[in-house]
Amino acid sequence: MPFEQGTFAVTMFSLPEKMPENYLELFSQDKAGSLESVEDELQIGWVGGHHLLETNINESTAICGGMIYLNLRKAERKIPSSLLKAICKREEMAYQHAHQTMRVPSNIKKEIKEKVVGEYLPKIPPSLTGIPMVIDTAMQMLYLGTASTAQIDLFIEYFHKTVGIEPVQINPEWYLAKDFKVSPDELPNVMFSECGDGEVTTGRDFLTWLWYFSEQEGGGMLEVKSYGEFAFCIQGPLTFAGTSEARGAIENTLKNGDTLRAAEAKTALTVGKKLKNAKFVLERGNDVWTGAFDADQFSFSGLALPEGEEIDPDSCFAERIANLDIFRAVLAAYFKLFAETLLSDKWGEEENKIRQWVDERESR
Repeated sequence: MPFEQGTFAVTMFSLPEKMPENYLELFSQDKAGSLESVEDELQIGWVGGHHLLETNINESTAICGGMIYLNLRKAERKIPSSLLKAICKREEMAYQHAHQTMRVPSNIKKEIKEKVVGEYLPKIPPSLTGIPMVIDTAMQMLYLGTASTAQIDLFIEYFHKTVGIEPVQINPEWYLAKDFKVSPDELPNVMFSECGDGEVTTGRDFLTWLWYFSEQEGGGMLEVKSYGEFAFCIQGPLTFAGTSEARGAIENTLKNGDTLRAAEAKTALTVGKKLKNAKFVLERGNDVWTGAFDADQFSFSGLALPEGEEIDPDSCFAERIANLDIFRAVLAAYFKLFAETLLSDKWGEEENKIRQWVDERESR
């Protein structure tokens, strides 16, 4: 499963209150049913974190490395459309031959389809998908293994239904409310070029500022309390987005060549567009985090964590989540620096520096 090894997508949440003491019992009450009970309607329920067939929820299946580790599983039996059409066509042709007719009445077609579904559906193995989650109860943080808005909405609905807590996504709104007691609407308009429209798009503003900061402020170096010194840099592909069709396509993505120095990148910034999605590298000595940052969703895909040293599965899992938590803390530190600058009386000076950075960029 994604949190155990390899790269993964993640969206981060804060839990506004502590998990109930009987959380294992609550998850077990809403656990997924047996595969034999899956029919044509979608079945949703909780299963263990390690695989999607573990319907027994207890300490050994739902706790790993001291963290709560579960999946919200979706299961459904569905005849592939191409197979369903082929079988129905065969039965319709048999009807035509038996009745010496070229026409199959609509009610007969309906009967044939219902018969085919009734006969073949139980023979089709159910398809399974899961939305993995890890909860660090000590930090009251929830890491959700998806960047899909639809999956996030589904997860939050079922999580709240099960334990009575609604997770709050860690995003610009959350940071600003927690650390500065302001909303995005109270921020100054960010204009990285004279052509900018000044619309508040805090996630894009932050990601674009990170690009500037990584190139102009000592390689994006930042000292983070308790964790050490980090360097942040942006890499391609780059997706730029604007809010006005008058300035050309709303979005454009640069994939090939030196995207950071591409003439199209400078043009996008000059006409007021901002970074919406980009790959990044975060480094601390030999520790490296890489992935892609979606500024609008404030989620991450293809996230790779530093190589671990632990061998035992539980310890290895705990080490990976610890590195994920470091990433969360460091991202928060960069955002805090961005917001402090944005809300200070020095923002005008900083904005002018960014515009100069845009104007003087070398491009190829």
